[in-house]
Order: sequence, then C-alpha cells, then structure tokens
Amino acid sequence: MKIALITENSQAAKNAIIHEALTTVAEPLGHEVFNYGMYTAEDSASLTYVMNGLLTGILLNSGAADFVVTGCGTGMGSMLACNAMPGVFCGLVIDPTDAFLFGQINDGNAISMPYAKGFGWAAELNLQDVYKKLFEGERGLGYPKERAAIMATNRGILKDLKAATCHDMLTVLKTVDQDLLKAAVAGERFAEYFYANCQDEAIAAYLRELTA
Repeated sequence: MKIALITENSQAAKNAIIHEALTTVAEPLGHEVFNYGMYTAEDSASLTYVMNGLLTGILLNSGAADFVVTGCGTGMGSMLACNAMPGVFCGLVIDPTDAFLFGQINDGNAISMPYAKGFGWAAELNLQDVYKKLFEGERGLGYPKERAAIMATNRGILKDLKAATCHDMLTVLKTVDQDLLKAAVAGERFAEYFYANCQDEAIAAYLRELTA
C-alpha cells in the first residue's frame, strides 16, 4: 500500500517525528511511505489544513496514494477538508482504539490526527501504536464481528451517497480556486512522488499544465 503523509503549516516542525513513527510501523509491513511535507516550519511551500484536504483528494483519486495520514492542531480542520473531497473517507483518530475501530468499522482511506492538542510526553509512542492498529492485518472486518455485514452495507451506502453529492476530482480541480490548487501542489517533492505514482492521466495532465 502507498501511504502519503501530509503535514500542515502549524505542525510542520513535528513532521520528522510523525514520519519516523509512520515508517517504523508501516515499512516492515510492506507498505511504502511518501512524505509530501511540510518538512519544516520554514518550507517555502506552506500547507493549510484546507490544502491538506485538497491534496488528499488529488492523491487518492489519482491512485498516487492508497491511504493518507494527515492532521493539524486538533485534527478536526484537516478531517473536514478531506471529507469535502470526492472519494475520501477520513476519520479523526486520537488513540489506538480510534484507529482500530475506524479501520474495522469504517475502513476509510485517510486519517486526521491532532498534533498540538494532547501531543505531549511519549506522543511518538502513541503515533506508533495508532499506526499499528491501523495498518497491521486486514481492515474492514467489522467490530463487533456479528455486525460486520451491516457495517459493510453501510459503507457501500455512504460511498454511493458521496458519489451522488460530490463532483468528480477532475471537475473539482478545474473549478476550485486555481491559486489555492497551485499552492497545494507546490511542495518540493510533490512532482517527484506524484507523477511517478499517479494512475489517472487526466488529473496528471491538468496539474502539469497548471504548474508549467
């Protein structure tokens, strides 16, 4: 699985801590981690939590990533921005129990975490425990197990509902504020990671033209 990490500007100084915790857990399980930044608070390309959502939508809808790990001070802003995107199902995850239940019940494709609120002593251990609960084993099995079938049915209904209420991602890219879009894809490693992994040529072509 290709996992993308996105960090917004207020928490950029913690990117290295988050990235290390994520790779420590995910890479031994056979997953690839792509760190889209921000890498430091001084990065020239600055991501707001709104841009986190837009970038998450681009990565997931293009197939450049299979799962996105993002967040902000409380985790709520990034979660809301992510869920505004077509095809993105993002959960607010604070602790390992949240991660387990989100993976088994909702089986979404993104999580948003708080990197300021409650981020204190041994925070990196909590991150590792969250990622273990999220990425070890099979997701979507249901909890409790006897409700697995109805949970799967509800996930399908939600997916259909979102498809009916959202534009496709290419339409989003063409109609969203273009300066906002340019800023969201301005990270120093975006082009390196994105174009090598993107599976939607229409999205890739539009972003190439936009940033030419």
